[in-house]
Amino acid sequence: MIETLNGLVETVNYKQSTSLKLYDNDEYEDYPPHWHAAIEIIMPIRSCYDLNCAGESVSLREGDIIIICPGCIHSIKAPEEGQRIIFQPDTTELRFMHEVETLISIMSPYIVVTPEDYPQIYTKVRSILLEIAEIYKENASFSEVDIYCKLLEFLSCIGKNFVKRSVEDDPVEHVRRDEYFERFIEICDYIQEHCSEDLSLDEIAGKSGFSKFYFSRRFKQFTNVSFYKYVNQKRIAKAETYLIDPRNSITDVALNCGFPSLSSFIRMFKIIKNCTPTEFRNMYWTSR
Repeated sequence: MIETLNGLVETVNYKQSTSLKLYDNDEYEDYPPHWHAAIEIIMPIRSCYDLNCAGESVSLREGDIIIICPGCIHSIKAPEEGQRIIFQPDTTELRFMHEVETLISIMSPYIVVTPEDYPQIYTKVRSILLEIAEIYKENASFSEVDIYCKLLEFLSCIGKNFVKRSVEDDPVEHVRRDEYFERFIEICDYIQEHCSEDLSLDEIAGKSGFSKFYFSRRFKQFTNVSFYKYVNQKRIAKAETYLIDPRNSITDVALNCGFPSLSSFIRMFKIIKNCTPTEFRNMYWTSR
């Protein structure tokens, strides 16, 4: 169930003294459109589960796993009978690791892990999720540490699979895949650090050592979005941190996050967050 919802923003009420929330959910309850700062992992145990994520319809069968990234607007329609695991860990402190930050960007807004699409890792990630649920239920000493260790293993499996799939159709790239992955992590780190500046495709392609056209193609394979959409996502994420402080005017936030005008900032914010910067600020402080 959603315990705290203001507008579209859910404040996840983590288990006491932890940054984790896990439901063994069997309730017949629909969830309205909402988003939250926590990543969300859902796996039906009995019956199906229908969602709408970022405007797209998703139907989960028993055992399918969906990973919904922070900031993704989603709604859920529950069957009359069924059971599912709903796991919401706070990954904020994990994102200092470049590979975790990059993987979340690649997966955004969501991915669905099925036996057909992820045959090499599906059994393992399903097993890890079930182990997490069991550890959470037992609530023994250091269970939070154990769960985060399992979560990192879960994310590592998915990340390695992305790397493998991105180059498996190219034998030459297969030989260089580690170098390729590291190079794009460095590029994503650079964009993260300099997203408030006037970044051009030509400039970033030059830093990568690739031609503009090759870079554009590979960057989209790596992140699942175009270069400019990725930059705007990072700018909006940065803007959220400024908007939390009511002393910062909306105009100042727009200019400090790389937008040429207030109107372009509001337009892009609404495209990505489905609300205006002012609405976001109001919902944040209402939820507090």
